Amino acid sequence: MTKVTLISGSTMGSAEYVAEHMAEILDELGYETEIQHGPELDDLTLEGLWLVVSSTHGAGDLPENIQPLFDAIENESPDLSQVKFGAVGIGSSEYDTFCGAIHKLDALLSEKGAKRIGECFEIDVQQHEIPEDPAGGWVKIWANEL
Repeated sequence: MTKVTLISGSTMGSAEYVAEHMAEILDELGYETEIQHGPELDDLTLEGLWLVVSSTHGAGDLPENIQPLFDAIENESPDLSQVKFGAVGIGSSEYDTFCGAIHKLDALLSEKGAKRIGECFEIDVQQHEIPEDPAGGWVKIWANEL
């Protein structure tokens, strides 16, 4: 059974809800899931499948609970060549930094050797009041690419 580690970065809880909803769908599809809300680098296995979900805070910034993970990856430069990942961003298109946090995470993970599966999925809260809805459809498509 393939394991997917869902990693969320959230300020108000939206990314956590999205990650939990996608984990339920992945479980139904036969995947083993583990959810890590704002983990430290030492909490993660540096191989396998990660599904990173992050809201955007302020001017394209990462939420406080995932900033330490970003900093650790950036500063410690772990070898992530054995990691494959998906990326889901939550933001508002009324800002020019729409989904800026997930784009920063995506770029950093790729820079450190991780391979993204599929496109970075952006959820616009201006179009989707409940971000779990589009995320549920997307994760089914993403799982087919694994």
